[in-house]
Amino acid sequence: MKREARLIEALLPILILILLLTLNVFLFEDTLSGSNQMALIFAAAVAGIIATRLGYHWEVVRAKVVSTIGSAMPSILILLLIGSLAGTWMISGVVPAMIYYGLDIMNPRLFLLTAVVVGSIVSMATGSSWSTVATIGVALLGIGKALGMNEAVVAGAIISGAYFGDKMSPLSDTTNLAPAMAGTDLFTHIRYMVYTTVPSFSLTLLIFLIIGLKYNFAGAVVNVEFVQSAIEGTFNINPLLFLVPLILFTIILLKVPPIPALFAGTLLGAIFGIIFQPEIIKTIAGVSDNYTKASYISVMQSMFGNISLTTSDPKITKLLSTSGMRGMLDTIWLILTAMVFGGIMESAGLLRRITQPIVKYAKSTGSLVASTVVTCLFFNTTASDQYLAIVVPGRMFRKTYQDKGLAPELLSRTLEDCGTMTSVLIPWNTCGATQSRVLGVETWAYAPYAFFNIISPLMSILFAYLNIKIRRITVP
Repeated sequence: MKREARLIEALLPILILILLLTLNVFLFEDTLSGSNQMALIFAAAVAGIIATRLGYHWEVVRAKVVSTIGSAMPSILILLLIGSLAGTWMISGVVPAMIYYGLDIMNPRLFLLTAVVVGSIVSMATGSSWSTVATIGVALLGIGKALGMNEAVVAGAIISGAYFGDKMSPLSDTTNLAPAMAGTDLFTHIRYMVYTTVPSFSLTLLIFLIIGLKYNFAGAVVNVEFVQSAIEGTFNINPLLFLVPLILFTIILLKVPPIPALFAGTLLGAIFGIIFQPEIIKTIAGVSDNYTKASYISVMQSMFGNISLTTSDPKITKLLSTSGMRGMLDTIWLILTAMVFGGIMESAGLLRRITQPIVKYAKSTGSLVASTVVTCLFFNTTASDQYLAIVVPGRMFRKTYQDKGLAPELLSRTLEDCGTMTSVLIPWNTCGATQSRVLGVETWAYAPYAFFNIISPLMSILFAYLNIKIRRITVP
């Protein structure tokens, strides 16, 4: 016979997970290579024992875990394709060309501000933070490193810009999901988000402008001409290489789904590599007398494995290195273990039990919005997936908002302000793990500088407590 979990039972796996993750931070240099995955497995085991004691059969728990993993499969496939795209865009010279020309046109003092703006424009056009970070974001990080800037700060600027479009673009999946969960329409949702998004984004731009103007470049700035010379000495830099990202962004704008779009971008990079970088192709393959054979080996290697292109400077060599699909395997491992943990917690009603008191004590509009924010953050942390952090709180709070006479767009806006925005700040969340791996910067390192993502949920709470632009409906 099944029974509801006591609060302490529901919290125990969470507490164990927090303890193990904290130990990993202090004891392991690279927590993504296995220690965090094992922490999630141990916490999942504890949750499984509790689920059994509550009367849930293992077959039921396992079925939920399999279902949860299945929901993450599109993200895993996209992650693998991002790895292969990074590889072919490197050997084709697309990313090096972006860095080369970017160093010509970007003012170091305004670079962080520019990175946010460029990221927001691209993400608005594509509706995808993942595609934005994997393409223009990688190039911007390379430019920032070449300018001698802290990579965590640069990554924070890239993330802030990329998630602007993930939140506001009508092409974004989360922008469509949130109003569907809350019971409003897409464009009402987007227009209502403007109230909290504009001040949050403006503050973000101001902060990055101040950081850039006050940044101490003395002794830190790499000689731009030297970097460009090293890139030019390795690659055939040609403006025609920009056709690759241009075609890819056009494909995305035509609403081609992410997986075939990214695969097309990968193939485009391979084709342009074979055409424009014959010396790179021969060097990677170690074959000089058969270009067809060399092309096949190099393209395949760039898609699945490690590529390191030697330049005159070790730092630039590191900048021009990729690891293809293989480099994404630790992240996929993390996502799988996170889905196991989240699936077991959800199957036994442990997540619902933890959130019950939050809903119960939310009385005022401010406390209700704050409770929604906390719940979204909780699901981003425990269920490790931004979609669950939108869907589950959306289901939980929809009737409560309606009973209190609050318009559904207030709920949908809050779901986006936290559910979408904070997902990338959690290292074991699908978003945090992916962006960390793609950029090569630890989540905990860039998180303090992802100002747009931090400010957005706080702005949502502030507006609610101050009763600013709070729409209401007539309760029948």
